[in-house]
Amino acid sequence: MTDAPEHTSLINETDDDEVIDRAVAAMREVYDPEIPVNIFDLGLIYLLHVDADRKAFVRMTLTAPNCPAAGILPGQVESAVGMTDGIEDVELELTFDPPFTPDMMSDEARLSLGFM
Repeated sequence: MTDAPEHTSLINETDDDEVIDRAVAAMREVYDPEIPVNIFDLGLIYLLHVDADRKAFVRMTLTAPNCPAAGILPGQVESAVGMTDGIEDVELELTFDPPFTPDMMSDEARLSLGFM
């Protein structure tokens, strides 16, 4: 299964072992327009759960509650996951609990942004 930031939960209840990997790959194509790192490695995804009926539930955050991309990023994530082969439906929840911190980024993201 895909490497994920430590705080990200990936749950697959389908008989398709690769559905999570494909959904994560799709999310890795979505970027915060102000930060040159994809939203998955940036640490904005808290949960990706695909149930036995192939419905995906995504819980995500933004870098800040007043993030200028708040109007577009959740929709982009919902679309990306929804177009993933093996996923029939998507429900997305936006949360700010816990609030985003740079510690939530993957090592690759921290390195590319100069935090390491």
